[in-house]
Amino acid sequence: MSDFDMMDLPASLVKRLAAMGLKDPTPIQKQAIPHGLNGRDVMGLAQTGTGKTAAFGIPLIAQMLQMEGRPNPKSVRGLVLAPTRELATQISVNLRSFAEGTAIKVAMVVGGQNINTQIKRLHPGVDILVATPGRLLDLMDRRAVRLDEAKFLVLDEADQMLDMGFIHDLRKISQVIPKSRQTFLFSATMPKLMNEIANSYLQSPIRIEVSPPGKAADKVTQEVHFIAKAEKKALLIELLEKHKDERALVFGRTKHGCEKLMKDLVKEGFDAASIHGNKSQGQRDRAIEGFKKGDITVLVATDVAARGLDIPDVKHVYNYELPNVPDNYVHRIGRTARAGKDGAAIAFCAPDEMGELIDIQKVMGIRIPVASGRVWESHEIPPKEKQKSRGGRGRSGGGRPQGGGGKPGGARPAGAGAGAKPGGARRRRSGGGGGNA
Repeated sequence: MSDFDMMDLPASLVKRLAAMGLKDPTPIQKQAIPHGLNGRDVMGLAQTGTGKTAAFGIPLIAQMLQMEGRPNPKSVRGLVLAPTRELATQISVNLRSFAEGTAIKVAMVVGGQNINTQIKRLHPGVDILVATPGRLLDLMDRRAVRLDEAKFLVLDEADQMLDMGFIHDLRKISQVIPKSRQTFLFSATMPKLMNEIANSYLQSPIRIEVSPPGKAADKVTQEVHFIAKAEKKALLIELLEKHKDERALVFGRTKHGCEKLMKDLVKEGFDAASIHGNKSQGQRDRAIEGFKKGDITVLVATDVAARGLDIPDVKHVYNYELPNVPDNYVHRIGRTARAGKDGAAIAFCAPDEMGELIDIQKVMGIRIPVASGRVWESHEIPPKEKQKSRGGRGRSGGGRPQGGGGKPGGARPAGAGAGAKPGGARRRRSGGGGGNA
């Protein structure tokens, strides 16, 4: 007998979970599911990869199994909002698996797909609709979907929705969805603006926190290479060659940069693909499917893939460019060491990225071990970063990472050129895309 048997779930659902290999609930599931079954609003703080989809999906399916009749035309009984197409896809796949063998209908609407097809799909009414906020508003403007009969609302990765500028979309949606509903809100972090979201959407919620913000998976090893920007590609190729048959996820900041890097890797003989906001939904889906099957071994991506990709066999995550938002580093490396497996997170740090590295170490409360190169000195950091770096060397993770040595003669990879000056390189802001991009 599994722990799911003890949660007063419908027998058919417990049987389905067992068939899916789900027998032992994760900590977030163990705490959230009972409250969800009792109709309580739930606010869950947990990193990606902790089983949040089942934490809200199981009580959602269980309660819908008790409902009679079918949804009215264009209406939905449960709405799940996610920030990116990839996460929406992952959620809908899981919900359909939970509901397999039942009459519960799960639909998904995201940007990048034919809106007329989505309108037809929604016309009969659906039990659960998984959507990105922008596309949902497009459909609402066309009067293709009604939310006035929704009994359940889920906001998944709510902090990322705020980061991506969906706050105004969420406010519009909150004005039309019934107040008398059950709401689940899950987030990896709690920025100040989240309090407004929580107050607008939740009624006397139970708060559950199972994974402190900034904590990486226990089985992921981390290291950083201090290397000049111009020589990153050569080092990446050198490292990828050492595990050519294992899956690797490479993160960059911009759409254009990721696309160019992917094409360069293909020229070097790697089975590589890319996903970012300039790719059509079909292209993104095919890239992810090929990555899952192993036909593609290197996936180059913007932060659109930092959450929502549940591929247990990703052995290596490369931060080819460090993220501007330190929390995104945690989400990126959370793509490896999943389902109890081991994984490695390798970061490249150019002179103009020292500020980002210091912020990341602050958030995580650790000093990332140095694999090669030496910590960039003050005179090697572009002026824009100097003040940020000086102010960030606190006890909570700033300063020199372990093993860095800080000496000019420190260990360096062949050809890494860690002592090279950045040549006026400017810090770039991400245009990584997501959600409706």
